[in-house]
Amino acid sequence: MVCSLGNAQKTKKAERSFDDHPNTDALVSYDNLVKKGYSDIEIFEKLGDDHYTNAEYREAGAWYEKLFALENAEPDSEYIYRYAMSLKAKGNYGESDRWMQKFNESKVDDSRGQRFMANPDYLYWIKERSGRSTVKKLPVNSRASDFAPSFYKEGLVFSSARDTGLVFKHVDAKNNLPFQKLYVSEITENGELAKTVKFSQGLDSKAHESTTAFSKDGNTPYFTRNNFGNGNFKRGDQGFSRHKIYRAQLQKGRWRNITELPFCNDGYSVAHPALSADGTKLYFASDMPGTLGASDLYSVDIADDGSFGPPQNLGRHINTEGRETFPHISDTGILYFASDGHPGLGGLDIFAIGLNDLQNGCIINLGEPINSGQDDFGVIMNEASQKGYFASNRDGGLGMDDLYSFTRELPLEMVCTGLVTDLVRDEETGTPLIDAKIMVLDSGGTVLIDGSTKNNGTFHMQRRFKSGQYNLVTTKKGYKKEKRTFFMDKNNGTVQIEQKLVPIKRAAPPGTDLIAYLNIRPVNFDFDKSVIGEDAEKSLSRIVAYMKTFPKTRIEIRSHTDASAGPDYNLKLSKERAKATVEHLVSLGVDASRLVGKGFGETRLLNYCTTREKCPDKEHRLNRRSEFIVVE
Repeated sequence: MVCSLGNAQKTKKAERSFDDHPNTDALVSYDNLVKKGYSDIEIFEKLGDDHYTNAEYREAGAWYEKLFALENAEPDSEYIYRYAMSLKAKGNYGESDRWMQKFNESKVDDSRGQRFMANPDYLYWIKERSGRSTVKKLPVNSRASDFAPSFYKEGLVFSSARDTGLVFKHVDAKNNLPFQKLYVSEITENGELAKTVKFSQGLDSKAHESTTAFSKDGNTPYFTRNNFGNGNFKRGDQGFSRHKIYRAQLQKGRWRNITELPFCNDGYSVAHPALSADGTKLYFASDMPGTLGASDLYSVDIADDGSFGPPQNLGRHINTEGRETFPHISDTGILYFASDGHPGLGGLDIFAIGLNDLQNGCIINLGEPINSGQDDFGVIMNEASQKGYFASNRDGGLGMDDLYSFTRELPLEMVCTGLVTDLVRDEETGTPLIDAKIMVLDSGGTVLIDGSTKNNGTFHMQRRFKSGQYNLVTTKKGYKKEKRTFFMDKNNGTVQIEQKLVPIKRAAPPGTDLIAYLNIRPVNFDFDKSVIGEDAEKSLSRIVAYMKTFPKTRIEIRSHTDASAGPDYNLKLSKERAKATVEHLVSLGVDASRLVGKGFGETRLLNYCTTREKCPDKEHRLNRRSEFIVVE
């Protein structure tokens, strides 16, 4: 059961919804919504959401595609995100990444987009961590939803909405399907499950029960249940029956003292309990006030007398604007959780991070085959045996959600992938430099990776770094080599560098136009004018600086016109432009003896513009120019 902690959309399958909704008739068809008077935009949004909240991502993507195809549609940025996630279910990661870039542009302060942009090679790193486990589908699965495994003594407890075959059944009135109840299976020596039976009548109610966590001695269970009482679901202000965590105690062979935890509330959900190895902290998922996204992970301290401290949000390093849910704590202090906000393969992916590194440590995607393009969640792990279990609605399953076992054959490397970003500019102009060569070397001089800057002068490199010092060397033809040192450690996973390369001062050979040599804007003139415009000031200042650097250089200023007037007039005008250009350079400190001005009229056009009638003014303007040719 993939759970949405917030005000979820209407769902077609009660066992797939987290919060119980009154009067939730399914959005069954396009025609039905047309009859109700919805517009195409509303229809495509609602049908997309209907499938998305049921984790039917391929179907959701088909409706979102129709939504974005509408000319008058201006959907909320969240639909861009959902469409990007839906594309992953079809394995279309390239298109998904393009929509994630659009999402980041439309909502620049959203950490999901920021995480994607900071790690554009996330698929490479997921692949690097894939193939470390073997996964098996379990024979205890039913055609209903089987999920939320937890260890209990020598068995595995899980939640299921399976039909028990009893004559008298508690069923959900919305779909006439059984409520989710707790079951237990014996774990055999080879890790298989056998003898599946109801876990305990003592924890049953006329509501859904799911995710459990047990104290080390097995005498104190924590479990999730719909808010229920007096024979009915209790509902908050918005009409939703939320989820709450309850605690019980085993006394004389029976579960007694079943109590709601004090930080639960009718107005929000608290679910999916997980205990630390020493039993002093309880972790859970919630959409309580202060939550960053659809659901966040929290922890509370458990005192010796069994009382609880205030809930503490695990923070922005863990939680996103999406869903973080189904926490589990291994005996070695690793927090496993499911998320659709961190970069992954699609839907909910399973991640891991050390409890000591929650604020800035490595968040590791477990990779395939544990993760897939669908929802993968509810993992539990026995670090001693390297065996675990999780749930997924991936293709090939028997029911809506199925249980899987896995055996870890290669260790989980909690090694950060560090990100180095570099922006390379020309020191004099500030212009981003394309194709500047970048090398990163370790302290021993071994080249770890090389590459080059893109069209915007940027370079991104993500790889595994050990803690220590690294060297970044940048080279480009015509510029001095630049070397930088940076440090990387697990608390500093991103290094941002900006470099300004110094041009190598070499005199241009005779015949060179300094406009091209210095990579500066052309000096153009307005129609029928010889006045130096403000837009030419910066270029002329660069030419003056060059001539001061190389005091023996002499240049010939060749000025031109367009073909708008007659040849005689154009020749006269070009000479005036050459004179004005020379005088301007002299006014900036260049000796007049180093300058020669010549006018060429319309005889050296750069394009086809022979008359004004045949050519727009912006094309004519290209011909109205001065050139600066090195003659000595």
